[in-house]
Amino acid sequence: MEFKTLQKDMVAAMKAKDKDRKEAISELIAAVKKVAIDAGVRENIPDDMVDKVILKELKSANEQLSTCPDTRPELKEEYQTRVNIINEYAPKQMTEEEIKKYINEKFADIIATKNKGMIMKTIMPELQGKADGKMINQVIGELSK
Repeated sequence: MEFKTLQKDMVAAMKAKDKDRKEAISELIAAVKKVAIDAGVRENIPDDMVDKVILKELKSANEQLSTCPDTRPELKEEYQTRVNIINEYAPKQMTEEEIKKYINEKFADIIATKNKGMIMKTIMPELQGKADGKMINQVIGELSK
């Protein structure tokens, strides 16, 4: 995801007077800018950095939604709207089947060791941002039995 795309979409949401969309995108932009400044990259923010921040924000929004009490339906609806908007910008994640296939193709020799720690250490950098860490852990757990 390009940072400029987020900025253009925020301007479009402001023109359309779509408050929820504008706020969600604005929060994404602020988070990306903060990470970029911390990394020392104020201009030309890399796309992979934007994707990582979006995934982190999506995870945070999902946590807010899951911890919201059922007695607050208006708040739950607000969180759900935010999750849906952030989801539009999040990079596509690999499915469990795709993860298994990828691991079996590229890391068959490492899986043969049945050392889960070593497998995770080798595979995580490759799949970071492409697949959910919990799902990767689960797949590796099954494969290393």
